[in-house]
Amino acid sequence: MIKYLGSKRQLIPWIIETIRTNFPDSRSVADIFSGTSRVGFALKEQGYSVAANDHNLFAYHIARCYLQTNQSDLPDNFGKIIKHLNNLPGKADFFTNNYCINARFFHPKNGEKIDAIRAGIDTLDIDEQIRSVLLVSLIEAADRIDSTCGIQMAFLKGWAPRAHLPLTLRVPSLLEAQSGTSYQAHCLDAKEAAQKIECDIAYLDPPYNQHSYRSNYHIWETLVRNDRPELYGRAQKRLDCQTYKSDFNSKPKFRSSLLEVLSNLNTRKIVLSFSDEGFITKSEIETLLSQFGKVSSQQIDYKRYVGAQIGIYNQKGRKVGQIKKLRNKEFLYVVNPT
Repeated sequence: MIKYLGSKRQLIPWIIETIRTNFPDSRSVADIFSGTSRVGFALKEQGYSVAANDHNLFAYHIARCYLQTNQSDLPDNFGKIIKHLNNLPGKADFFTNNYCINARFFHPKNGEKIDAIRAGIDTLDIDEQIRSVLLVSLIEAADRIDSTCGIQMAFLKGWAPRAHLPLTLRVPSLLEAQSGTSYQAHCLDAKEAAQKIECDIAYLDPPYNQHSYRSNYHIWETLVRNDRPELYGRAQKRLDCQTYKSDFNSKPKFRSSLLEVLSNLNTRKIVLSFSDEGFITKSEIETLLSQFGKVSSQQIDYKRYVGAQIGIYNQKGRKVGQIKKLRNKEFLYVVNPT
């Protein structure tokens, strides 16, 4: 799966054990802010039914690939489809011009392959769920050869060594659903998803500061949409990054937005993942959650993302400011209905 700021990859065993220990008789989970679906994928592996939701379209395709699609759903000729797309000759177009020349996120030779493969995917007569798998394969292939420190707000001054490697699609490693389980992918606002999705347990991992996932991963959004949006700035971000904002990225709106999601949930069994770098404090979170049941919490010391370790640089490549800290605390809050 792709590099992703806020990914819970290293915390998944802790999250799964917390869910299993606190709710031993529950078998379905709604992941309201699914991101790369790492948590949902791990839950599927453990035999839980999962409904994943995210308001970004690229995250929806990831969930449709890794949760809704089983290995047995892939057509018999899927390997040949991957080979066909890998063999397409590169052809520079929107992606190359904007993300390899106007900006330098990818080497132009790989940009040409991305342009050709993305166009090729749209010509295929395939089921839309299988198209999602191919789009995710392309995102993952591009992620392996990018020239960033993990987010698409800026690119490295010089090419990363991996940027010179050839872009190659792979068949994603999918799971097979266990008997009696079900999987859904949604692309809804979190408040709407909370109302619509029925589940035993709600797992919430909301954005907790001003950094928007739409801005951090705007290239993946454009790649799946293939909509040639108007772009702006050195990073060639989508213009809608300026207008399509989550209330969870706003300090004044965060508390009321989280309360609205919690109030709309179809369950009172809740696991909330949060950080000490968030908009509100541990005691404020606990006070908010206590309206819905008995609250307990756990914490773990966690290394901050690579960009925080490197430091902050201006557009001329000069380091500005000081690194405040290299580690933070991640919390898991559990709400048991009373």
